[in-house]
Amino acid sequence: MAAHESVMNDTIAAALARYQAGAFREAAAQFAELSVAAPEDPTFLRLQGLSLVRAGDPDLGVPLLARARHLAPDDPLSTLHLGIGQHAAGALTEAAKLFLSCIDLMPGQAAPLVNLAIVRLDQGDAPEAARAARAATTAEPQSADAHLALARALAAGGDRSGAIAAFEACLRLRPNDADTWVSYGAALYRFGAMTRATAALTRALAIAPGHDLAHANLAALEGLRGEPAAAIARLRTVLDRQPDCVAARLNLANLLIHERDAAQALSLLADPPPSLQATFRQAAHQRPAPQHTAHWRAQRAAALLMLGRREEARADVAAAAPPLGDAEILLTWLRIALNDGTDEASAAQRDQLAVRLAVLAEADGAGLPEHRIIAHFDLATLHAREGRRAVSFTHWQKGHAVLARLQPFSRASHSDFMQVTRAAFDAPRLSSGPRADHADTTPVFIVGMPRSGTTLTEQILAAHKMVHGAGERLEVHGLLMRLGGSVLTRASVERLAALDAPALSSAAGGFLAALHGLAPEARLITDKMPGNGLHLGFLATLLPGARVIRCTRDPRDIGLSIFQRRFFGYHPYAHDLADLGWYIGQHEALMRHWQAVLPHPMLTIALTDWIDDFDATLARLLDFLGLPPDPACARFHELDRSVATASRDQVRRPINRAGLDRWREYETELQPMIAELAAAGLLPPSLPADRVST
Repeated sequence: MAAHESVMNDTIAAALARYQAGAFREAAAQFAELSVAAPEDPTFLRLQGLSLVRAGDPDLGVPLLARARHLAPDDPLSTLHLGIGQHAAGALTEAAKLFLSCIDLMPGQAAPLVNLAIVRLDQGDAPEAARAARAATTAEPQSADAHLALARALAAGGDRSGAIAAFEACLRLRPNDADTWVSYGAALYRFGAMTRATAALTRALAIAPGHDLAHANLAALEGLRGEPAAAIARLRTVLDRQPDCVAARLNLANLLIHERDAAQALSLLADPPPSLQATFRQAAHQRPAPQHTAHWRAQRAAALLMLGRREEARADVAAAAPPLGDAEILLTWLRIALNDGTDEASAAQRDQLAVRLAVLAEADGAGLPEHRIIAHFDLATLHAREGRRAVSFTHWQKGHAVLARLQPFSRASHSDFMQVTRAAFDAPRLSSGPRADHADTTPVFIVGMPRSGTTLTEQILAAHKMVHGAGERLEVHGLLMRLGGSVLTRASVERLAALDAPALSSAAGGFLAALHGLAPEARLITDKMPGNGLHLGFLATLLPGARVIRCTRDPRDIGLSIFQRRFFGYHPYAHDLADLGWYIGQHEALMRHWQAVLPHPMLTIALTDWIDDFDATLARLLDFLGLPPDPACARFHELDRSVATASRDQVRRPINRAGLDRWREYETELQPMIAELAAAGLLPPSLPADRVST
């Protein structure tokens, strides 16, 4: 008998050890062996059922937990664990009842209150969740789980300071828990504290390098910082490792929609993973919140709408069931976009939805920062279409105010970069300093401020049979990072300017090989990344045979057009009108410097040149590039070519004057920008600002 008891004790110890190590299926198998030996023992049944629930199989686990409670109705753990099982199965009402009954069975203990708080949060009742969690922290002040439940509840309710204090209390008790750091980072992200959110997620990855949710959330931050390529690569890595990671799928779909790849986004959202099917069948501690189903349907509807499949999009929006949580803001926008009725009732409904969308966009924590930004920009477009220009401009300002928290701008830092750039790449350095030892004339850089006509110029050239339009390539940025260690800093400029001829030749060889690989038969290949204009001195040493086309436009129209759009790159200068005007002035000063010192050719084309005399401007451009005439260039708008910039729609139409002098509509609102442009000498001195024409 003693030997039998020893074996039983060893098996129990081994099963508990596997459970505590997270090997839930192995633990369930061992508890099942113990249940065979003692079929009416409620403890073995309970632990087997709980292990199955934790392993993501509540269908098998809940009946065992119910049987254990039947056998031991007075055992508080039987009630608690059955509640956990019902929660995992999606039976939230039943789970809440069990946890409430368990509070009296476990007086002074936090566990039932913590679990009740989690259920209330999943039911969409943040105030009740916070009440239960506060009671848990009172019952057990040293319970990290209680403080974490309170932090999540307060974050869901929009209480930024309270949530942060609760997260910090939890982390003092449990400083090396990656899951807690991820939850903290996600909450900081929702509240727009991007630097702190990044630090929290980075800490989580230092503890658990393969943490899927940490990577998924960090990718969302990268996208907001204007690094979509890095974000997409990170998310694809997560999904290669864990295809059913809901957060990674949703974040990747969101980025792809922003990148205008709705078909790829829809393919990610075609079949919900097991964790979103029916009752969220996944381990309770990993299970996504029910609001993820609303996000899933909202993202699918957005992709379907972009593809023109409006009825399918409507079906997904209609099927999104409460609690919607922070998916409500996206679903509200979709309801507006899908409301295409022309009667008074439809118009009234749109207005009502717009009011609700404005409330959600205003509130910290009511939606993800990205969705709040988009809501403001969409509301601006909606009100502009209705002729309410002052209201529309207010929403652009509010959208940029959220963005400014994510992409801070420093005039001092940028001014320092511009000064060192002009000094490091001056005329002597560019005329007699080291350079790469080749003269390949294939590269053509099309530069200028965003919205200055760079996309139009590339589209016209790309229609030529000898030209390949490569769009906005990231290769120059990659070189800057690799050779300079960073971008837009004094140190990076000095490193680049100090490169010798062998280093430049080696870097150029790799760059050109990749460039020619895009279109081996093309005589010229264009790169229209606007930011390349900041680095023309470095590019002159790297690619001595390259040519540069500089695009210009009335700076007031450039500024307005930038301010009216949500760019998904890194444009921190764009979020304040005065900063925007100042930056345009700095950009123009640098372009004048390049025109004075660059050893290779630069052609300047104003947007009005195309409008006033298309044929003469085209002839001038082709002559500059040494290209023969090609009638296809005049039919550029017929070219079937992917365009990923904000000008994608304009270049599908013939040349027109629609974009000229639009700044006059918002002249009063634009005064902070116009004042900076005037200070930079960019407005004609012979006319007052309100009488200048292009």
